[in-house]
Amino acid sequence: MRWALAKVVLAVSVMVVVAFAVPLGLVVKEMARDRVFTNAERQAATIGPALAITTDRSMLERAMLSTQAGSDGRMAVHVPAGGGAAALDLGERRAGAADIRTVERVGRASISAVRGGFALLQPTALGSGVTAVVEVYVPEADVARGVATAWLVLAGVGCALVAGSVVFADRLGRRTVGPARRLADAAQALGQGALGTRVPEEGPPELRSAAAAFNAMADQVVQLLDAEREFAADLSHRLRTPLTVLRLNAASLGDGPAAEHTREAVARLEREVDTVIRTARAAKPRTGAPGTVTGCDVSEVVRERMDFWSALAEDENRAVRVAGVGTPARVQVARPELAAALDALLGNVFRHTPEGTAFAVDVHQARDAVIVLVSDAGPGIDDPGAALARGNSGGRPGSTGLGLDIAHRVAASTGGDVRIGRSVLGGAEIRIWLGVGAPQRGGGAVAGGRGTGGGRGSGPRKWGVRSLDVRGWGARGLGRRSGHRRNRGDRTRSFT
Repeated sequence: MRWALAKVVLAVSVMVVVAFAVPLGLVVKEMARDRVFTNAERQAATIGPALAITTDRSMLERAMLSTQAGSDGRMAVHVPAGGGAAALDLGERRAGAADIRTVERVGRASISAVRGGFALLQPTALGSGVTAVVEVYVPEADVARGVATAWLVLAGVGCALVAGSVVFADRLGRRTVGPARRLADAAQALGQGALGTRVPEEGPPELRSAAAAFNAMADQVVQLLDAEREFAADLSHRLRTPLTVLRLNAASLGDGPAAEHTREAVARLEREVDTVIRTARAAKPRTGAPGTVTGCDVSEVVRERMDFWSALAEDENRAVRVAGVGTPARVQVARPELAAALDALLGNVFRHTPEGTAFAVDVHQARDAVIVLVSDAGPGIDDPGAALARGNSGGRPGSTGLGLDIAHRVAASTGGDVRIGRSVLGGAEIRIWLGVGAPQRGGGAVAGGRGTGGGRGSGPRKWGVRSLDVRGWGARGLGRRSGHRRNRGDRTRSFT
């Protein structure tokens, strides 16, 4: 395209230069000719007064010598016979006799071609009734003087204009073709999997618009792929809850080939789920357009999930307290999302605290938010900031590092946040702050500076929430069910 544009501009420039330079060169030639013959006519006219007074040879010779043409030997005077006077010829005659007689008869000046140049024949009427002819010789070199130089200047200017136009066309073509080629290369790279490829928005407005559209498309592709990977990771993480139940129940099957096969199958399924999560956990938060969100009742969801987890709590002899779920507390969060967040936090309690460790779920309603506190009496979390980092499992077996991230994303969708602190039970406390306003996709803290950080010792009183009353543990009548007791050993708590 660049060379094609240069060829088109070259052809157009040559045509324009030829169209203007050739006529201009002819005009220059005519102007030089007119200038020379006008000067010759002026010199011939200077002899007219002398001829009108006298036809004396000596006086006419002196008059001829007073002119430049006469002094150069390029002037002649032809006086025909008449009025009793003989014919008179002064100077070197170069024009033909027939041309001279024609001028005498017609009485108009003419130019005749002679050897080496041209002869200007200028008629002059005398008092005797005859017409004298003044001849001025103009060499051919004088007629063409300066014409060649003018033509060379015109040719040089024309070549410069053509070259300049070609260079300008080349620069314009590069400015146009360069962004187009980069856009094509970026599209090819994106098609080959280089999702970070972007195009600088430069060049003509149309190409800048195309580059902006390409970058927006690439960002959307990355967001869609990230959303798919994150969805796969979150969905796989949600499978951890029923897998935990299966693993705990498989441990109660006793000995035997069938029991061993069942436990091996559950362990293999857990490993496969962990593989899926680790493969997809590099995903970024989704930033797509928000969809329609149907709210739910936090108290109802907490009751439902605690009914599910209470069986495991009873089996592991864990004291449980649930408070604040008697009053409806609606938030703009999808029910499955909130349930997944609670399951992730409660699953961490069962997975990373010793059996018999008490825990509590408390729901508080503020003016602009609903607060869910998940507390336990375990060893706590040594590094709350690292625990909140997505995908940070600390290298611990059975952990994918997505549990707290799921809870944080649910809270962030309402303008809230998640914090980790020390509970009144002595262990860790996870606070989920759910805004009651319109949902905000893409996260972000609510007004007032609620961040996502947290630290040891930042208990519920610092958040404006009353401390939990630890009296009455086991008020739900949860005791150890008949059956078996699994020795899971002491494990250090690591919420992930």
